[in-house]
Amino acid sequence: MSTETSLAQAGKQYAEAHTAHYTMKNLRKALELYKEVMAEYPNSKEAVYSRTQIQNIVKNVVPKQSLLDAQVELALTCLESQS
Repeated sequence: MSTETSLAQAGKQYAEAHTAHYTMKNLRKALELYKEVMAEYPNSKEAVYSRTQIQNIVKNVVPKQSLLDAQVELALTCLESQS
C-alpha cells in the first residue's frame, strides 16, 4: 500500500472513530477504533489525534481518584521492574 493510500485510510478510520465518539456517543466503540488507528498507523497524525481523544475519554469517564490510583500503581510496577 502506498504512503498516500495509507494516510487516506488512517484519515478514514480516524473519522469513523471521531463519529462514534462525538456523533453516536458510543465511547466503547470510539476507544476501540482509536486504538486501531494507533496500532495500524502509529506514525500518523491520526495516531497522535487518537491518543489525545483516548485521553479525553479517560478523563471524562474515570473518576480522578481512580485514575490517580491506577497511575501510582503503574509507576510502582515500573519502578520495581527497574530494580
